[in-house]
Amino acid sequence: MAFIQRHYDGVTRQLTGGVALDLAYMLQVFDAAPDPDSGLQQAQKIADALQIGLRFPPAPDAPQSDQSTALDFSGYAIIETLHAEIPAMRAADVTAGDRMVRTRIATRFGDLQADIARRRMSATNPHQLLVLMALTSVLMTVIAFFFLRRQLRPIAKLADAAAAFGRGERISYRPRGASEVRAAGRAFVDMRDRIERQIEQRMLMLSGVSHDLRTPLTRMRLALSLMPEDEDTRDLQADVIQMQRLVDEFLAFVRGDATEGEEECDPIEIAEEVIAGARRGGGEVLALVVAGQPRMARLRRHGVQRALENLLGNALRHGTKAAVTLRFGPQELVFSVEDNGPGIPEADRERAMQPFTRLARERDPNRGGGVGLGLSITADIAAGHGGALWLGTGRKMGGLNAELRLQR
Repeated sequence: MAFIQRHYDGVTRQLTGGVALDLAYMLQVFDAAPDPDSGLQQAQKIADALQIGLRFPPAPDAPQSDQSTALDFSGYAIIETLHAEIPAMRAADVTAGDRMVRTRIATRFGDLQADIARRRMSATNPHQLLVLMALTSVLMTVIAFFFLRRQLRPIAKLADAAAAFGRGERISYRPRGASEVRAAGRAFVDMRDRIERQIEQRMLMLSGVSHDLRTPLTRMRLALSLMPEDEDTRDLQADVIQMQRLVDEFLAFVRGDATEGEEECDPIEIAEEVIAGARRGGGEVLALVVAGQPRMARLRRHGVQRALENLLGNALRHGTKAAVTLRFGPQELVFSVEDNGPGIPEADRERAMQPFTRLARERDPNRGGGVGLGLSITADIAAGHGGALWLGTGRKMGGLNAELRLQR
């Protein structure tokens, strides 16, 4: 608005200055005449040519002082310019409803009234600039909106593809947008392809390792089964079984659930299947508690089931009974497993989720325990679902409370 006001103020002063020159010339002719009548006659010819209305003497309603409205900024400029250019100017009225500027000017014969159309002294349609500026602003805003949307959409798709790949999903993505965005997209695609090739090579290697290790273990078990059963044979059979479990847990940790796709699952059904399996193994598990509004969710079914089996197996291994709670949130699923065992000290909970970590001597694999990979596998599965594994102190049973939090 300040720019517009300054612009039109300059236009008004320039136009009024031109009219003031006409008035000054006309006044010079009027004052040079020998008498008022001849002076008015000569000045009238000039006034008619310049479209100026003259009255001598002035009309009764001729202005006695300057008159303008409060918000008529161009009127202020007209009055100020007329006084500056014509020293004999006594008064100017810019408030007339017929858009005429009435002036009273002193001459040597007395006051003279001169009426000039205001359109000659100020812009008649200043709103046109405002309309032009508004339309231009709207047009540029629309262009900028579509331009930014076109540039931001590829960035959003790249972010979605990266987030999905972090969860173990592969969604279709093609680099688009500005050159920098396309470069970042191509770098992401190359990185994703390299990681997938490494995963595939690792899976092939693990398949070979699994075959090479399980074959001699199978032969050893077969040979032990044909030997006379005594204490040494039973100890060797236990060692072979332990070695088989070590191989299976190691392969499960390295493989994870990266090769499993997501599907629509019923979380309650998954939890009940795991609880039923634990009960068949002799564990005491309380009835499943469901909180929130039950719903279907896209999960890696076998991965979630394996994670819940790990938590429930740990709970029954170090306690006498366990409780499972399933909470449904707007964008989150929480599987909570609580036991009445000794729990894990708060200072050791972070370390407990590291691979191959056993916190105490009583957590012995010969007593049914693992090799310290169960919580690591569970944490990886939770991270693959955009969540995390949380360990805390149980409120109901006082033992360990492990929560598998999935963003779904």
